[in-house]
Amino acid sequence: MTASTYAVEAPSAVHQERRPSLARLARVELRKMVDTRAGFWVQLGVLVLTVTFAIVAAIIGSTEDHRLQGIFVAAVWPAYALLPVVGILLVTSEWSQRTTLITFALVPRRSRVIVAKLAAGVLFASASVVVALGIAALVTAVAAPGIPGTWSLSGIVFGQLLLIVVVAMVMGLAFGAAILSSAPAIVLSFVLPLGWSALGSIRALEGLARWLDSSKSFAPLADHVANPTEWARVGTTLALWLLVPAAIGLWRIARSEVG
Repeated sequence: MTASTYAVEAPSAVHQERRPSLARLARVELRKMVDTRAGFWVQLGVLVLTVTFAIVAAIIGSTEDHRLQGIFVAAVWPAYALLPVVGILLVTSEWSQRTTLITFALVPRRSRVIVAKLAAGVLFASASVVVALGIAALVTAVAAPGIPGTWSLSGIVFGQLLLIVVVAMVMGLAFGAAILSSAPAIVLSFVLPLGWSALGSIRALEGLARWLDSSKSFAPLADHVANPTEWARVGTTLALWLLVPAAIGLWRIARSEVG
């Protein structure tokens, strides 16, 4: 009689082997951005507006504004304005489409899903900025303004614009996580900042608006190399419009029921 020996793999090893990597989860989340009808049309709208804004910036205004940097700033604003909607849909679609049970059954650690969505959002926002730069360069070449510094673009200003778009996407993710419903989150993501901008136009609130109004605190980042005071205003604005909804959203997702 012979005895056969079987190697039994540790349960933890099996679990680690079957657990999808963050890179794979991020790819799944990137695919979700274009799988939905709403996400597809928002992204198409961003592309069309990016081309439109770049062409308009090369035609109107003074000749001094027809440099690459001026056209690039105009081309990147559609992504800044509309990508938060993509971020909101990326989070809220799990609840509106009732896919949370499948998602969290396959990936029980909800924090890994959130990190994957964040990574996908950052990658998509970064790619949008690169596309906007390519479109701006093409429009600049066609327009050929022939003025000194036509192709000048500060690397620091480019980094600041990249930061603006990435932050806008993350703010959309945060609003989506805080509300967990597409329509209210999209409405509030536009209404609350616009309402605060309107209040900031009141003389008594102008000083406070420079610190808490994103339209005012983010504006220098698209114009010149920001100084420490301007960075402090950006940080204060992000504490209100990003960290607060993100904290609420993480708490809600960690404790919400799936179904």
